[in-house]
Amino acid sequence: MTEKIALTPATHTTPPAKFSHGVKKGNILQVAGQVGFLPAVEGQAPTPAGPTLREQTLQTLANVQAILEEGGASWDDAMMIRVYLTDVDHFAEMNAIYNAYFEEQGLKEAPAARTTVYVGLPKGLLIEIDALAVLS
Repeated sequence: MTEKIALTPATHTTPPAKFSHGVKKGNILQVAGQVGFLPAVEGQAPTPAGPTLREQTLQTLANVQAILEEGGASWDDAMMIRVYLTDVDHFAEMNAIYNAYFEEQGLKEAPAARTTVYVGLPKGLLIEIDALAVLS
């Protein structure tokens, strides 16, 4: 049986509850929902990358990427990406940021994706993203 491994990159704080930022088992890696917090600073509370959707989306994608890399994966291994927005009016802007980001990453094939509106994020946070990757 393959061991389940919890993943917490050095850029991330220890989760505040009993969960992992990512979990790898065999060739499957699940990235938990990430938000646009800047890299962790010892002794400081998590800080959003900024107030704008662009700032938070780019930081959120960087946070997901850090967990993928911690588990030995890359965006090319991502099979599914789920995006949660707090405002339906942000769909078009997020899609533009998302498309430009993944074009810069030079992905061979885009992963499946889903975007939905979710209003339960902490105050000031505009986006959350999780991902499922399968390593070859």
